[in-house]
Amino acid sequence: MELERYIQIRRDLHQIPEPGFQEFKTQQYLLDYIAKLPQERLEVKTWRTGILVRVQGTNPSRTLAYRADMDALAISEETSYEFKSTHPGFMHACGHDVHMTIGLGVLTHFAQAENAVDDNLLFLFQPAEEGPGGALPMMQSDEFQAWRPDRIFALHIAPEYPVGTIATKPGILFANTSELFIDLIGKGGHAAFPHTANDMVVAQAHLATQLQSIVARNLDPLDSGVVTVGKIEAGTRQNIIAERARLEGTIRTFSMESMAKIKSRIEALVKGIEIGFECRAEIDYGSNYCQVYNDEAVTLDFMNWLRESGEATLVEAKEAMTGEDFGYFLAEIPGLMFWLGADTPYGLHHAKIEPSENAIGVAINVMTKYLAKAATK
Repeated sequence: MELERYIQIRRDLHQIPEPGFQEFKTQQYLLDYIAKLPQERLEVKTWRTGILVRVQGTNPSRTLAYRADMDALAISEETSYEFKSTHPGFMHACGHDVHMTIGLGVLTHFAQAENAVDDNLLFLFQPAEEGPGGALPMMQSDEFQAWRPDRIFALHIAPEYPVGTIATKPGILFANTSELFIDLIGKGGHAAFPHTANDMVVAQAHLATQLQSIVARNLDPLDSGVVTVGKIEAGTRQNIIAERARLEGTIRTFSMESMAKIKSRIEALVKGIEIGFECRAEIDYGSNYCQVYNDEAVTLDFMNWLRESGEATLVEAKEAMTGEDFGYFLAEIPGLMFWLGADTPYGLHHAKIEPSENAIGVAINVMTKYLAKAATK
């Protein structure tokens, strides 16, 4: 493996971050690279801005898949890199440039390998993980169903773990998530005559506070949930009573039952705001992602192999409130996701995140060796 080659690929991809379903330059870069690989065992399909590549096995009885996400975030980059984003306002702040590079590295190994493995291998480059959600429609596509895998694997960089560490666990790893958008519509007016208006600044302040009571007072204390309001917009000037207000946030739970309970309680609180402040409200739950639930048998096999091989340091992870649309794949196909140590002080979605590029070599080495083992009878 030529690590420097893949570091350059990662840097190339880092400079062209694109939002979900607009990964046109990214898709073309990947296709151009794949076209230069030996084609004898490769079959390539595109789906929207995504790519599916199948490596034909010598005696296939099943298909094993690796998935890498492609899209970037609407964040203005603040790293120290010389290879910063060339797309203003967008950045690979969640490591998808690293994920894609690892996918290309593993694909390259099997495309060039003199001795092919028995089973088919499928490499999925999936758009729109950050939103509006590319996993579910990709799974439902004819292209995916024609090559539907029997096992599926993915990884995500982890800033808090050192390079050389892999963390995972059987069962739930990431939470169920839902976006949350609430619009409040009242009556604007002059600040000097508040009695003639319905002030949505006051209404949204009450609602934002009430939303924080849901987890504390409506969920079982032994359960887990998050309701976060991350953005509030209201008003136009200091002397005008705001006619509209908007709250944007997220909901995260470890069970679908808790998700339903939280949404029911949100709707009840919003109804109370409508009555109490004589306004109208609209709720939109936006994109919803199901939990990432690692198959027990597949995960234990991977973890046991990692311990025995010593290819990386294994840590048993704790479940996290992170959201990932890879959960849709795992809901139907046995597989696993793991954290890949990337050793950076800045967290995911931070404008200054600089994951260690040495993590790329660790992951390519681990995934090529594990897939070679798993795909050989």
